[in-house]
Amino acid sequence: MLQPKKSKYRKSFRGTLGGTSTRGTTVVFGDFGLKAMSSGWVSASQIEAARKKITYATKRAGKYWMRVFPAKSVTKKAVGVKMGSGKGDISEYVAVVKPGMVLFEIGGVTEEVAKGAFSKASHKLSVKTTVIGK
Repeated sequence: MLQPKKSKYRKSFRGTLGGTSTRGTTVVFGDFGLKAMSSGWVSASQIEAARKKITYATKRAGKYWMRVFPAKSVTKKAVGVKMGSGKGDISEYVAVVKPGMVLFEIGGVTEEVAKGAFSKASHKLSVKTTVIGK
């Protein structure tokens, strides 16, 4: 599962999801990209599921790049625990996604294959996406 090797602080604040992405908004490495159109948290398991769909749909042809990484820790209290007594334990890691951010890129495949792979991968993600070219 994707998670940081180490972090400065063990537990993070929730933060806000306003605004649009200013960096990572264009296709840089490949020929086609999967671009986020809405904001949200994309969990490490969602990223891994989308990555698996891309490799399966392309039949491992070409190359793909993951442009997001789940660096934010999300805490959750156990079931049946009463209020108070501090913040809960880390339950998962998420990537903060804002509109305009490129999540995945593909190179070395045709446009039809890329669109099909990104279509299947987008079903695994919790944000709205679109396919863009270079």
